[in-house]
Amino acid sequence: MRQKPTVLAREIVASSRLFRVEEMQLRFANGVERTYERLVGKGVGYGAVMIVALEDAEHALLVEEYCGGTETYELSLPKGLIEPGEDVLVAANRELKEEAGFGARYLEYLGELSLSPGYMNQKIQVVMACDLYPERLPGDEPEPLRLDRVNLHELAALMQNPLFSEGRALAALYLARDLLMQRGEFHP
Repeated sequence: MRQKPTVLAREIVASSRLFRVEEMQLRFANGVERTYERLVGKGVGYGAVMIVALEDAEHALLVEEYCGGTETYELSLPKGLIEPGEDVLVAANRELKEEAGFGARYLEYLGELSLSPGYMNQKIQVVMACDLYPERLPGDEPEPLRLDRVNLHELAALMQNPLFSEGRALAALYLARDLLMQRGEFHP
């Protein structure tokens, strides 16, 4: 196992309502020193969850919402923040109800994905939701989200859709599809 660099200094160099920018002075095992910057949360978050909501054995729900980072409407999976004291699966079901208007009778934790480990420390929990039923909860979205769907047979083609660009959503869809294939519940 490689030796982690020694942190020589840390300093918050910028701050906003959501993020802080931390500058880190590092010394690597070979003696080379570098300055890294990373986005860190405000320290009040409890993480986030992304939901692969299966409409049936071949189709997952997508939501279209405005994304400030790209300044466009984009398709992705339902997702959101985990509330204080909230279990990951409970948070997934709540966010699914808020964003897609569905609850799930069966929820399964699939794993954790880094958002961009080169400059962010945030991670997202991935949950698969099955046996959906209609139920809507009020959410914090400024406008209703449009629902779409993706065929799990056509994930590679999803990248050709100009409204879809989120790599972590694509990874989550592949995780769910591969798990379903291993169980014999999905046939390519």
